[in-house]
Amino acid sequence: MRKSVKVIGAGVAGLASACRLQHAGYDVTLYEKESLPGGKMHRIRQDGYQFDLGPTIVMMPELYREVFQVCGVDPDDYIPMQRLDPMYSVFFGDRAEDHYEISSDLIELTKTLETFGDKDAQGFFEYLQVIYKRFLVAKEHFLQKPFRKPSDFYNPSMIRQGLKLKTFDNADAFISKYIKSERLKQMISFQTLYIGVSPYSGPSLYTMIPMIEFLYGVWFIKGGMYTMAQSLERLFKELGGTVHYNSSVDEILIEDGMATGIRIGTDVIPSDFVMCNADFPYAMKNLVKEPKAKGKYTDEKIDSMDYSCSCFLMYLGMDRKYDDVKNAHNFIFNEELERNLNDIFTGKRLEKASFYVYIGSKLDDSLAPEGKDGLYILVPVSDKSCCEYKWDDGTIRHYREYVLEALEKVPGFEGVRDDIVSESYMTPDDFEQRFNAYHGATFGLQPTLAQSNHMRPQSKATHCENLYFTGSSTHPGAGVPIVLLSARIATEELLHDDRGILFHTR
Repeated sequence: MRKSVKVIGAGVAGLASACRLQHAGYDVTLYEKESLPGGKMHRIRQDGYQFDLGPTIVMMPELYREVFQVCGVDPDDYIPMQRLDPMYSVFFGDRAEDHYEISSDLIELTKTLETFGDKDAQGFFEYLQVIYKRFLVAKEHFLQKPFRKPSDFYNPSMIRQGLKLKTFDNADAFISKYIKSERLKQMISFQTLYIGVSPYSGPSLYTMIPMIEFLYGVWFIKGGMYTMAQSLERLFKELGGTVHYNSSVDEILIEDGMATGIRIGTDVIPSDFVMCNADFPYAMKNLVKEPKAKGKYTDEKIDSMDYSCSCFLMYLGMDRKYDDVKNAHNFIFNEELERNLNDIFTGKRLEKASFYVYIGSKLDDSLAPEGKDGLYILVPVSDKSCCEYKWDDGTIRHYREYVLEALEKVPGFEGVRDDIVSESYMTPDDFEQRFNAYHGATFGLQPTLAQSNHMRPQSKATHCENLYFTGSSTHPGAGVPIVLLSARIATEELLHDDRGILFHTR
């Protein structure tokens, strides 16, 4: 008889874990509180427009493809991809010289870099060389393996590898060693916000994020990012798995130090194993009710941890095509980026902001009515643990008006305010209420040095058997590719415990 696994949450890590375990021979059932798969990789449908709710940029496509390959199917049949070049546009103002097209093609990239001067172009390639070496160390020794016990990290070999990462600088200070142009530094360092941490405080290792873009490219999945969630759900069902939507789990049942199932309302559902894809801080405070099973992650500990930024998102259906905007991905920078980011992480309402505009319908016409585009606009904002203001109608109006006023100064977006025919929003309150993101922190726990690698929550519960965690607040961290790694690690941990299988990542 096959052993059973109950998976809590159909976010991308929950879906990937469910597929891997179902393929490995377990009887897997997935429970999701929303009516659709994907978690924050959700879909917004409004007035004939379709928007990805959260993530939009595909990096490290091999990790997206790996889940399907492991399960014995061709990824191209599920998530057809195309490489984007240029990858994105960057705007600092309304003049032609304030606008940059960023390519992963070496010749085109070099031309762009040389507009900042030969020394900065040279410095950029020196930065790439240094961070690539550190990336290889991180990939081999840290990102793909679990840390079950202190000796998994605190041993001579791992400490030697850890010293090679040189993580004590923040991202901005590290890049400043090689590049002097403030604009070029910002174009590189801001991408730490992909995982919810400021480049002025986040460890320098996270400058590997733009390196991955420059060396491996940015991709698009036909239909948008939500295709990944739909395709994982399809694969899971094809493998024989079962999904229950509109099913909010109330408790992880624990007896004598062992997870025995889940509870939904008054229904007790037994299971041999539990895989939890709910946000780890939320799960430890609300689903794990047995004090001993929490280990060090008491309610007080959870409240004292550092959380990522949140996001304010605008989904705008427009009454025309934006043919004069060249790329789907667009970053609009305020020159006072450091002040902007300091305000985000100290809880202040932003008077000036940098933001991101994504036009998915440029890459797939089916995402908007014929002859029209949809604009997805993301503004990084404070999470609720430090936020000094309320997310009421006045706050939404404040950010909406700022964004539209700033966007109308960007070439190609003139008159954008008058083109809006449909709009909706996501706020930190929505992330908290809809997706149980603790404090509305979109990316989960902030990846500070004290909350990374062995000091981040791990896949295997420390004080409870047969219970595993996956998702952005667990090791190795946030961002879709890294979350897919967390699903791999969590399933390998379960297989190791159940069948004694040792994996190369261990």
